[in-house]
Amino acid sequence: MNFSIRNTLGPLFLILSCPVFVMLMWFTNTQLQGSLSALWDLMIQNGLYQTVSTVWKPYFWGSSIAWKIILIFTVFELVLMRILPGKKFEGPITPKGNIPVYKENGVLAFIVTMTSFCIASFGLNLFSASILYDNLGALFGALNLFSLILCVFLYLKGRFFPSSTDSGTTNNILFDYYWGTELYPQVLGWSIKKFITCRFGMMSWGLFLISYCAKQAELGELSNSMLISVILQFVYLSKFYMWEKGYLRSLDIMHDRAGFYICWGCMVWVPCVYTSPSMYLVLHPINLSFVWASLILGLGLASIIINYLADKQRLIARATQGECVIWGKKPVTVLARYETTEGDKKQTILLASGWWGIARHFHYIPELAGTFFWSVPALFDNFAPYFYLCFLTILLFDRAFRDDKRCSSKYGHDWKKYCELVPYKIVPLVI
Repeated sequence: MNFSIRNTLGPLFLILSCPVFVMLMWFTNTQLQGSLSALWDLMIQNGLYQTVSTVWKPYFWGSSIAWKIILIFTVFELVLMRILPGKKFEGPITPKGNIPVYKENGVLAFIVTMTSFCIASFGLNLFSASILYDNLGALFGALNLFSLILCVFLYLKGRFFPSSTDSGTTNNILFDYYWGTELYPQVLGWSIKKFITCRFGMMSWGLFLISYCAKQAELGELSNSMLISVILQFVYLSKFYMWEKGYLRSLDIMHDRAGFYICWGCMVWVPCVYTSPSMYLVLHPINLSFVWASLILGLGLASIIINYLADKQRLIARATQGECVIWGKKPVTVLARYETTEGDKKQTILLASGWWGIARHFHYIPELAGTFFWSVPALFDNFAPYFYLCFLTILLFDRAFRDDKRCSSKYGHDWKKYCELVPYKIVPLVI
């Protein structure tokens, strides 16, 4: 029964419900002032099916403008991946013994993308900077179709034309579509997973934020609440690209295959849900007092910086095999040994000092705090701006438990030794 829920019923529910949810979230934030109670009243009055049909049907196929935006953005980012300079680096070895190779040019790609959008819109007046907000419904409709079709392509590619031995099926087509059939798919030399996660999902996040600011200013006033929210998210995105090498060695990339979960999630869920606090603020130009604005901005920046420093500590410890200084002294580490599915013996460093001595996944706490601080400028009139925070909390806690389970299986006794040094998963003295 558990297998059916986890591998069949769960994926089926998410595949059917998430695209609908995205359209309803867009509609609620842009047409209902972010009021979930207004959406509920609409559903009670018209029924769920009729409400979804009314919201989605006009945008189901997207629009010519939406498809042009997606095409130009996709080509632009693919070109940047190829032509921008950057050092080559290796990802972690896979269970089958393969080692993915990437080019480190995320920061440059982020700067070029954001600058190009601003120059084209504000400088050259080729289009209004609010173009993304003005076409949100059509964009999410088109992105839904684009990503779902792409997932079919990736399913077939991984099944019949895999890029490496890290591929295969489970004889459950639904789960394979949801989870993916290939760990590191490549097409014409492009890393599909890196493109979808780092160059499409995260990059579009920043572009949507610029468009939201432009739209609010166009409507009459660019509030300090919007500025605080967007500044914190841009700092977070900058941190992400500075740490992109670490992300490409993270749980998401190491274990999750390129299926609906990652691909649709990054191409549709990220642009809609992750940006939803600022999407909500477009129609709610709240101006905070100087004290509150400064406090929220300061605490938000501190949270993001701590998150970055924690990730950096782990990268340094692993790069130097523990021969470094963390918080003024040599770190406590555990040498964790493991075997690949091919029988090759490998080892890695588990850091038990600095931020990683507080809890095994302590870095999730400042990440959640940062999310709270770029959501709270919306204040508390509606729940909509806080949905992403609630979602992220569930996601990260689930990830922490999944990661612990994988590490226990992978490292065995060495993981037990590490857990003795760092007994708490996320929150010290609590969990």
